[in-house]
Order: sequence, then structure tokens, then C-alpha cells
Amino acid sequence: MRLILASSSRYRKTMLERLGMPFCSISPDIDESPLQGETPSQLALRLSMAKAQAILAGHPDAVVIGSDQVATLDGQPIGKPGNFERAREQLEMLSGRTVEFHSALCVTDGRRYEIDDVVTRCRFRSLRTSEIIAYLEKEQPYDTAGSAKAEGLGIALMDGMESNDPTAIIGLPLIALSRMLRSFGLDPLADAQ
Repeated sequence: MRLILASSSRYRKTMLERLGMPFCSISPDIDESPLQGETPSQLALRLSMAKAQAILAGHPDAVVIGSDQVATLDGQPIGKPGNFERAREQLEMLSGRTVEFHSALCVTDGRRYEIDDVVTRCRFRSLRTSEIIAYLEKEQPYDTAGSAKAEGLGIALMDGMESNDPTAIIGLPLIALSRMLRSFGLDPLADAQ
């Protein structure tokens, strides 16, 4: 049974490597636009499933992992900033606030689907403009929703974080994923026994 990560994200690939299982990554080509009236959780779950289905169509013999993350403030999605100025504006807006990250997963073999949305709440400190600029110049997190990489220096922007899976904030919740993979007969610890 082949394992495929339906993603071009280097962050998700690095996370999945932690489980020590052989896999390949294939980038899905899907429209990630939100649907009218769709909640952030619904969006993340739909996109994780769409990514998995897009790859499964060409690889019906595989188990495919789809994942998507949507950051929200007051129920409104926060996208990837793309550049310095938008990242600065995002961090100024998030200063002293709590952001919810919906990290959705879909694991499927085409016959069965396992899905989950792991929520992480990040409380940002009250940030000075000089701190924001210094952080952005050092880490350049322009491809990260919310403009802060919690796996790097972005953790220094936080007051606290709440989640039942500490890996979810990076975009691939490994606790939930390990549970799902076991249900498909793929146990990361099988070779360790």
C-alpha cells in the first residue's frame, strides 16, 4: 500500500517525515476559493478532502493524506500574506488577540474516509512595531497564514497556545494523523515492535 501526501507544502512534508514512514508528495491542483457561507472549519475540511480526492483519482491503489489549514480572527479567515507589508499589517491586527487555526485532515483509500479538524488557539502578545519588523526581517513568513511560524521564531510572538495536538499549528496534526493511519493498517510504530 502506497502512502501519498497530497501537498506541495515543505512544512507538511517535514512533519510527515517525523513518522518515519515511506511516502511521496504530489501537489494537488484544486481551487481553494471559499464557498459562500462556508465556515472556516467547513472550508478547511472540504479542501483537505478535495486535495486527497484529486490525488486519489490518479493513484487508486494508495492511501492519500489531504490537509488544509485556515487561520481565523473573529470567525473571519486570515490568508497567507505573500509579502512584507501585508504580513506587517496582519501582525499589527493580531497583536493582543487570539487566532484560531483549523488544521483539517482527510485520509482515504477511496473506499473509506477519515476526517478531522484539529483547532489550535494562539494568543498573540501585544506587539511593538519594532518587534514585528524585526521578526519579519528574520523569518520572512510570507507563505504562512497569520504571518507567524510557531515552529520557528514566531513562537516568541505568542502569549500562549491551546491545542490537543502540538503539531497541528504547523499544518499537519500528527496525533490525529497517526490515529487515522492506524485505522488503515499503517502504523508508524509497526517496525519498532
